[in-house]
Amino acid sequence: MFNIVLVHPQIPQNTGSIGRICVNTDSKLHIVKPTCFEINDKNVKRAGLDYWHLLDVTVWESLDDFMAANEQYLDRFFFATTKSKLPYFDAKMKDGDFLFFGGESTGLPMDLMQKNWNHAITIPMGEHGRSLNQSVAVGIVLYDAIRQNFKELAAFENF
Repeated sequence: MFNIVLVHPQIPQNTGSIGRICVNTDSKLHIVKPTCFEINDKNVKRAGLDYWHLLDVTVWESLDDFMAANEQYLDRFFFATTKSKLPYFDAKMKDGDFLFFGGESTGLPMDLMQKNWNHAITIPMGEHGRSLNQSVAVGIVLYDAIRQNFKELAAFENF
């Protein structure tokens, strides 16, 4: 199981879609406030369809709260950013890792990523691309992490 961490998400439909991805991959979703919407927003649940009640989700009041509870895993934090040159597919991700994604218009805070800059990863894009939709980015990175660990992941043992 991977941990998907959304830091200050801004678009409820993306969060709902990511929740759906998490249910389908047996991943845990961490939502770090502030958000630009209420978690019970109908748009979050509509995008998550009938999966939302199955979601393993923790909502954190702040990044400081999240870090206080999880900083011991810092060496297993991976930060998706356009500011890195390390392609996500060159990162060696393991079951239980934390995959961080920032707000849609803000990205992740640089001071957070500098805590483990060697794990700042990017999704390569063409010369005209700036960024991808947050839920698309989560899907790309998470499914590659699953690919890297497919044989070891209990969730897929009957596949």
